[in-house]
Amino acid sequence: MILGTAGHIDHGKTSLVRALTGVDTDRLPEEKRRGITIALGFAPLQLDGVGTIGVVDVPGHEAFVRTMLAGASGIDLALLVIAADEGVMPQTREHLAILSLLGVKAGVVALTKSDLVDDDLRELVTEDVRATLAGTTLADAPIIPVSSVTGAGLNDLRAAIRAAAALVPARAADDPWRMPVDRVFSVAGAGTVVTGTAWTGTIAREASVRILPLGRTARVRSLESHGAAAASVGAGTRVALALVGVDREEVSHEAVLVRAEDPWEPSRVLRADVALLPHAPTITARRWVRFHLGTADVGARIVAVGGPVTPGASRAVRLLLDAPVVMRAGDRFVLRTGGAEGTVGGGVVTDPLPPSRRAKPWPRTGAPDGERLEWMLLESGASGLEVASLPLRLGLRPALVERILKDLQKVVRIEERLVRQPVLTALRATLIELVERTHAEQPLAPGVDRQAARAVLSPNAALADEVIRRAERAGLIVVEGATLRAVAFQAGASEGATSARDRLLDRLRGAGVEPPGLAELVTELGPEVPALLRLLDKEKRIVMVALDRPFSREGVAELLGRLRTFVKAGTAYSPAELRDALGISRKWLIPFLEWCDRQRISLRRDDGRTFGTIPENP
Repeated sequence: MILGTAGHIDHGKTSLVRALTGVDTDRLPEEKRRGITIALGFAPLQLDGVGTIGVVDVPGHEAFVRTMLAGASGIDLALLVIAADEGVMPQTREHLAILSLLGVKAGVVALTKSDLVDDDLRELVTEDVRATLAGTTLADAPIIPVSSVTGAGLNDLRAAIRAAAALVPARAADDPWRMPVDRVFSVAGAGTVVTGTAWTGTIAREASVRILPLGRTARVRSLESHGAAAASVGAGTRVALALVGVDREEVSHEAVLVRAEDPWEPSRVLRADVALLPHAPTITARRWVRFHLGTADVGARIVAVGGPVTPGASRAVRLLLDAPVVMRAGDRFVLRTGGAEGTVGGGVVTDPLPPSRRAKPWPRTGAPDGERLEWMLLESGASGLEVASLPLRLGLRPALVERILKDLQKVVRIEERLVRQPVLTALRATLIELVERTHAEQPLAPGVDRQAARAVLSPNAALADEVIRRAERAGLIVVEGATLRAVAFQAGASEGATSARDRLLDRLRGAGVEPPGLAELVTELGPEVPALLRLLDKEKRIVMVALDRPFSREGVAELLGRLRTFVKAGTAYSPAELRDALGISRKWLIPFLEWCDRQRISLRRDDGRTFGTIPENP
């Protein structure tokens, strides 16, 4: 479990964390010199009945809101710190807005420096804080007066944190593991060390991890949590991992670590439900904002159907990012501008992996998982919907995804893709139409090439093959090797094709043992000759002695007969001797002899060819 601080600069966040944990989270010399928090600080907090929870101490200065966002993302409960001698300040309000946008619902308010004010002022400040909290996710949070100097109220604060922590649901262990990186450094003997808060899943020592969006793979040499070595670490825990196989310079502070086998993928486009704060400006599609999710901070444009996004109701939008971010449905993000407005809004990811950059926003906001799944299936069409992407696109644990898939109606699972039954029916009709059109346009062709049919049916080969199998099982087509044809179709069976085939066969038979070549036949009889030759070859009415040299079967039989009367077993004959014996020129002789070699009628040697048994017919 992770507790994150929030609040205005110099309201005592770091001092309070030190008083609670005994750890000074200001570790940088610059932080010591200036007396303010600049980078994220971390400390373990021991609570009776709860155990150890991680504390993330964030900076309160407005210049470091980006760092605050990196620390606040992924926390389970908030410790909002407000100084009793100053009350609610600008960064108090912005941090509170950020906590609400991030969906942090559990928390405690610490009214620090209470020893510096009298009871009346403390009560006035408490009333002002309660009014500020109204309408936020921390509206009912307890307000505990404390002093980090005297120790007053610290036990009450611990008790309040303990009570709030007890209401936070445990994170699931069977989720894909993910950890945004917030620190990277080198340690002698350990190599590259990265730290962060594990958001989901479990990681173990010696596991392989991917570093996204870099795409590099590394091995976890060792694990630590709160300074203690661990064999494995679950979600909601501060983690330090020593990595093998990657240099410190290769891991950015915006990287995300995931298990190598999990389906996480970075994306530059997402669908989301977005809401702007009341003071925010209207956001048009031309205006760039900063998109904050975890430790990521990238530029973004918001595209909404129906015009610009204005403060008020939540809008379904598409966001285009200028750099890839690792996310899943259900992740919360914050939007800021580079101007004086600061934090302007935020939202919830509803689809981190749309099929294209021009994918339309979902039809409405707040759609349940089942409805979004139906939209994804409709959108996927003939491509099918990849099952492995659903834990990310729906934001659900894999076990829950499988449970939803079992209840789907009129949806077919083909290997690891889902396709709607009406789509399969339409694809089958497309296949039959393709086969019939091909037969009509190419009556001499044996049918449709399977690869060509796949290209027409679906970008996914497995899905296309399933359509072909179903059509074959239904008796609608016949599959012969790599060719698809209609059940009653025979190539060349039409009257015109039969006449052309007969003319070609008569031409070859009339030419005897010196038939014309392919090019000559095309010139003489037309471009359909290659298809006609394939038909005649399939019917065994001709012999393709070479690719461009067709013979009638009668012509080849004549040459075989001349061989039988001339050659003797064991005697080698030169091409010249065979030419004279067969009575044909080299133009026909060489292709015929090479065909004899392939048929094992002859054996070519250095001193000529020898012949074995010569058949009567080819």
